[in-house]
Amino acid sequence: MEHGRSLEAGRSGGREIGPECGSECGPESGLETKFARFGDGLQVSDEAEIAGYASLFGCADQGGDMVAKGAYRAALKAMAARGQTVKLLWQHDPAQPIGVWEELREDDRGLWVKGRLLQSTQRGREAAALVLAGALDGLSIGYRTRQAERRAEGGRLLTELELWEVSLVTFPMLSGARVAAKATAKDTAKASGADSTLQQLAAVLRDAQHALAQRERANPHPKTRRSG
Repeated sequence: MEHGRSLEAGRSGGREIGPECGSECGPESGLETKFARFGDGLQVSDEAEIAGYASLFGCADQGGDMVAKGAYRAALKAMAARGQTVKLLWQHDPAQPIGVWEELREDDRGLWVKGRLLQSTQRGREAAALVLAGALDGLSIGYRTRQAERRAEGGRLLTELELWEVSLVTFPMLSGARVAAKATAKDTAKASGADSTLQQLAAVLRDAQHALAQRERANPHPKTRRSG
C-alpha cells in the first residue's frame, strides 16, 4: 500500500484524535451497527484496494458500549472454517455490495480489514471516487451481540460479537474529529476523470456532513436498535 492515499484524523484541543467509534441504528435485519472513522489507518490504492480499522477496542460509543479485545475471535475463526468472509456493503444496504473483504484480523488496536472496491460495478466506482475525494468518513460494522457484561461506568463491554458486514458510510451519527484527505493529482484525476459531477457531489456531501455534525452536537441522537 505504499502508493495508497491515507486519511489523517484531525486534532481537537491539542489532543490528537484517532479513528472514532459510535453506535448507529441498525438495518432492517435487526443488526446493530458501530461506526469507526478511517483516521490514519485507511489507505486507498490506485487499484481501489482499501485497508483500515473497522472497529476499535476500548472506545466507548455514545451509549457507553465498548468492544473488548478478542470480541471477534470466535466469529473470524468460524467464518474461516466455513470459507466465508463478511460482506463489503454500501451504507449497510444488503442489496448493494460494492466489493470484497479479503483479509480481516484482530490486533492490539482493533479489527483491521483489507479489501477491494469492485470498479466493474457503478456503485463501486462511485465509492472509490468519493473515498478519494474525502466525502466518505469511515467504516461501520453490522453485528449481533453474543456476549456482553455491564460496565461500572455505564453501558456494556461487548466480549463476543457475530460480525455480518462492514460498510462504507457517508453520514455517521457521531460528531468529532474531521478527517483530512491527502491525494496526489494523479489519484484525483483517476477518481473523477471527465466526470466532474462526482467532485461536485463530494463537495455537497462534505457540506451536508458538516451541517449534520453541528446538529448532532446541539441535539445528540439516542442509541436505538431496530427490530428486523
